[in-house]
Formats: sequence, C-alpha cells, structure tokens
Amino acid sequence: MSMMHVDIVSATESLYSGEVKCVFAPGSNGELGIYPQHLPLLSTLRPGEVRVETDKGFESIYVSGGIVEVQPTVVTIFSDTAIRAHDLDESKALEAKQRAEEAMENADTDQDISSTQAALAESMAQLQMISKMRGKKR
Repeated sequence: MSMMHVDIVSATESLYSGEVKCVFAPGSNGELGIYPQHLPLLSTLRPGEVRVETDKGFESIYVSGGIVEVQPTVVTIFSDTAIRAHDLDESKALEAKQRAEEAMENADTDQDISSTQAALAESMAQLQMISKMRGKKR
C-alpha cells in the first residue's frame, strides 16, 4: 500500500511527523478523508480529532482548529493547539467548558459571543475525544 508523509504542527511544537496510510481530519465543512495521491487541497479545520493510520494502527490528536494543506504525497496540519489524545486533561476541559458557558451568559457583543462560542466548541471537542478514548479502553 502506498504511504504519504504527514506533519502535525502546533504553535509550540511538532506533534507528529511520519509516514501514514491515511489521515482523517475535522474539516470546517465536514470530515476529510485523505489518502496518498489526493488532489491538492487547502482547508480550514474545526476543533476535533485528527486520526492518522500507520502500519501499527491509528493515532489520535486533538486540534483546536487550524489549516490543512494537502499535496499528493504530503499532508501538513497547522493548529494553534494540538494535543495527543492520551494527554488530554478532562478536568481542564470541564473547567474551560464551564468558563465558556458562564462567559456566554455575560456576552453582550457579537465579538464576545463569537469568541465564547469558539472556546465552548474547543472544550466540547476535547471532552468528546476523552469520552471516545474511554470507550476504546473498555
């Protein structure tokens, strides 16, 4: 089976770099499935799970949104925040969700509402990944 190179980069570090069979990413208009020799593509990402399939199985990484650039043999994902699924902290995600919900109640401008909705979406995506990872462990 042909492979492609994937780089997942956050604002502070390179989280993943290697050869994979395929990548699944949370595109802003729906889930993206990317395989070797994919047509060039540039898309924004929403908060959620990026899954890469290697010869050893799947690896999951949370991204807070960002950009994916696809070339036939290389995929690059840029995100402000990227965290390996097993490193997600449920208590921090719950606190962030609670802060975002409280901020939503007090938001009085469109900008306030927009930024608190983004924060809420990020915390909810983290909690969904944590829940999914728990299901796999059972």
